[in-house]
Amino acid sequence: MQAKQKLLVLLCALAALMLPAQAGAQPATQHIRPRLVAESMTPAPGQTVTLALVMTPEAGWHGYWQNPGDAGVPASIKWQLPAGISVGAFQHPVPTTLLIAGLMNYVYEREYALLAPLTVPRDAAPGTRLRISGDAEWLACTDSICVPERGPVALELTVRSGSVEPATRTRFDTWRAALPRPLGSQAHFEIVGDRLRIAIPLPASVPVVRPYFFPATQGALDYAAPQSVSRSGDTLIVETAAKAKLGRLEGVLRLDEKTGLALAAVPGAVPPPGEPIGDEARSFDWTTALTALAGAILGGLLLNVMPCVFPILSLKALGLARAGIDEREARREALAYTAGVILTCLALGVALLALRASGAAVGWAFQLQDPRVIGLLLLLVVGVALNLAGVFELRGTGAGGAMAARGGVSGAFWTGALAAFVATPCTGPFMAAALGAALVLPAAAALTVFAGLGLGLALPFLAVGFVPELRRRLPKPGSWMETLRRLLSVPMFLTALGLAWILGRQAGVNGMSVGLGAALLLALALWWAGVRQAGGKAILPALPAAAIAGALVLTLAPVATPAEAGGLLKAQPFSEAALQKARTDGRPVFAYFTADWCLTCKANEKTAIERDETAKAFAARNVAVLVGDWTNGDPAIGRFLEQQGRSGVPLYLYYPAGAPEPRALPQLLTTSMLVELVS
Repeated sequence: MQAKQKLLVLLCALAALMLPAQAGAQPATQHIRPRLVAESMTPAPGQTVTLALVMTPEAGWHGYWQNPGDAGVPASIKWQLPAGISVGAFQHPVPTTLLIAGLMNYVYEREYALLAPLTVPRDAAPGTRLRISGDAEWLACTDSICVPERGPVALELTVRSGSVEPATRTRFDTWRAALPRPLGSQAHFEIVGDRLRIAIPLPASVPVVRPYFFPATQGALDYAAPQSVSRSGDTLIVETAAKAKLGRLEGVLRLDEKTGLALAAVPGAVPPPGEPIGDEARSFDWTTALTALAGAILGGLLLNVMPCVFPILSLKALGLARAGIDEREARREALAYTAGVILTCLALGVALLALRASGAAVGWAFQLQDPRVIGLLLLLVVGVALNLAGVFELRGTGAGGAMAARGGVSGAFWTGALAAFVATPCTGPFMAAALGAALVLPAAAALTVFAGLGLGLALPFLAVGFVPELRRRLPKPGSWMETLRRLLSVPMFLTALGLAWILGRQAGVNGMSVGLGAALLLALALWWAGVRQAGGKAILPALPAAAIAGALVLTLAPVATPAEAGGLLKAQPFSEAALQKARTDGRPVFAYFTADWCLTCKANEKTAIERDETAKAFAARNVAVLVGDWTNGDPAIGRFLEQQGRSGVPLYLYYPAGAPEPRALPQLLTTSMLVELVS
């Protein structure tokens, strides 16, 4: 270990030793501020409520996960509790990685909440005041210094009805959503030489974008060693450097920036590596990179027929033909034009990569699943469609004509830059491949894709500059271009319709209404701009309306998508109201709770639940079937699972007609078991 690494470890060890030594003193400045919050300030006797230790770091400071990694100390509390009160262990949200001087740390750089259950005694009398307090200790660090900190936290509860304020429930649901969800399936690991290999059961249909395994078992692996992740069918395989012999391995598998799965692994067989995913796939999947490059070149080539590019291209090409310049000068101008196009596309690529780098921590890699971005795309497509339909004009073409009239290499370069810039609003159907590649490929490969886009855009003029015969055959601009332009607005309007449908799926009917309202506002503003243009006036007054439309779609938020009704059992989405109604109607109820990432759940659904025999038996007994989809961590389902004493899925409950309590079924089902259950 290098000297700097040893020094950091020593400093963190000394900081950990200093935490209890500071019991009599609280630092004047806390770089991470703690506070204690209860989900219900009026818990009922015998009720279990959730406590949250909320930690808020200053900018540039961070706290630590339950296993801090190579250096660090997690937060802890020494409780002072009334008699009969008990508080369970903290649950930690999924952390992020922080590599400093070769040391890997598992940290929180933004506000985070540690959740713990608090149980009130059954014999607590209503009106009893319960003071919950404790001394919290934690380590606050920057990239260069660490400060051991501590402070008292406290709140007072009153035993009453157990009600929860809606705003408080929403806040706790947000904190619960950041917790890893139990995988519910057994993982296996093996140590081969100095390599630790982990096999994690996970359906192949589950998307895995930025996988990383955080070991909760301390000292199990080399924290700073790179991890390679691959997929073989319904198994995810993680490989990294081993550090110690193990009898059991626990940890959290991060699937993306928002989702983690808590798992436990025991010794067992691990299959050979499969198809690489995550960072390794982005580094070595040359097939994807080359395919994206070819698509970008083709997309750039097709952009030349768009009305916003063709006038610039044709004016410049006709300028070459009329000027009577020699072949050498024509080639120089063609190369200069190509350089202008490619450099502009590369600048666009650099800007996009900068957004990706700055936004990765907030899930930018999944922006197409964000209704706000879908709303902005809807506005963009509506604007492009109205422009193609002739409702208003962009003045870039006139500027292009002026620049095309300039001679020399400089004029050719800036005309190429203008062509690439003006092509940007026309790239709706063609930029998707390049944009998608830029978000999943390494930076060098992503920039190559953008350069390919520029090369494709520049190819026609490059050919015109190097082949004299093409200059003589180039079609001249004419009225046919306006007809083509109007026709091209039709697929753009259809694209807007498709985006509105997607918005409805992501943000619900209310969200789709907001998006369509914003699009209508933008359309009216652009129509007004076109009227002003016809009168020779500026269109700037239309910009505030466009800004308001953009602000409207930025208020959109995703809504929980319930499991779709239907299937052989005619299942309905689970809710406690639906459960109560079915039981009130005197019907037996089969309620099952599943998630897309739960391999056991999917196996049971395929082999036992969604079977003709099961459907016939359930229909004969008029069994109501309710399915709770916990894929996205639905808080309402999470609370119901807690009430049943479960922390994860699968969970299968059968409520016989008139029975006061449900019967919990095994986690592995068979068709005969379900048929016999209702018979």
